[in-house]
Amino acid sequence: MDMKRFPNGKTDVEEQKLDLKGADLSWADLSEANLELADLEKANLKGANLSGANLYRANLSEAYLSEAKLGGANLSGANLYRADLKWANLNRADLRGAYLSEANLSGAKLGGANLYGANLYRANLYGAYLNRADLKGAYLSEADLRGANLKGRYS
Repeated sequence: MDMKRFPNGKTDVEEQKLDLKGADLSWADLSEANLELADLEKANLKGANLSGANLYRANLSEAYLSEAKLGGANLSGANLYRADLKWANLNRADLRGAYLSEANLSGAKLGGANLYGANLYRANLYGAYLNRADLKGAYLSEADLRGANLKGRYS
C-alpha cells in the first residue's frame, strides 16, 4: 500500500479518520507512520513494523498484531480490546490510558513501556516481559500474569 496517498487521494491523516478496517498490512513497514485516530479494527498487522508510529487514540480492537514491532510507538488512548499482540515488541511504547481489556499479550516485550492508567482487565500477559514498565494506575483485575517478568517495574 502506498502510504504517500491514502485510498481517497488525501495525503494527510489529519484531514480524515483513516479507515483501514480489516486491511491486510501483514509485514508492512509503517515505521514512524502517523496513524492517529485511524480505524484498524480487525486489521492484520502480523509482523508489521510500527516502530515509532503515532497510533494515538487509534482503534485496534480485535486487530492481529502478533510479532509486530511497536517499540517506541505512541499508543496512548488507543483501543486494543481483544487485540492479539502475542510475541509483539512494545519496548518503550507509550500505552498511557490504552484500553487493553482481554488483549493477548502473551510473550510480549513491554520493557520500559508506559502503561500508566491502562486498562488491562482480563488481559493475557502470560510470560510477558515487563521489566521497568510503568504500571502506575493500571487496572489489572483478572489479568493473567503467570510467568511474567516484572523485575524493576514501576508501580
